[in-house]
Amino acid sequence: MRMPNPPSGPLVRYDLLIQGRVQGVGFRWFASRKARQLGITGWIRNLEDGSVEMEVQGEPERVERLLVLLQEGNGFSQVDRICKGSLSPVPEREFVVLSF
Repeated sequence: MRMPNPPSGPLVRYDLLIQGRVQGVGFRWFASRKARQLGITGWIRNLEDGSVEMEVQGEPERVERLLVLLQEGNGFSQVDRICKGSLSPVPEREFVVLSF
């Protein structure tokens, strides 16, 4: 699979809280794979309340595409709600999966 070109334009960064059936269904791995395919950096982790938190950073069009893919899920998950807050971009190079 061909990796996307590195970002060349302005970046956006969002903090996402994803609620629904998103733990124990491979959602973090699905989300991290899609983020990497789109050239998005950041991280994802499960929260104790059953939701998932992510920080995502990239070109606006790529991040919006990721949000659509997250809402659709992986076939096992069910995303009920994505809450999005804006953050300032930070220097980073990869997308990582964190534990609690």
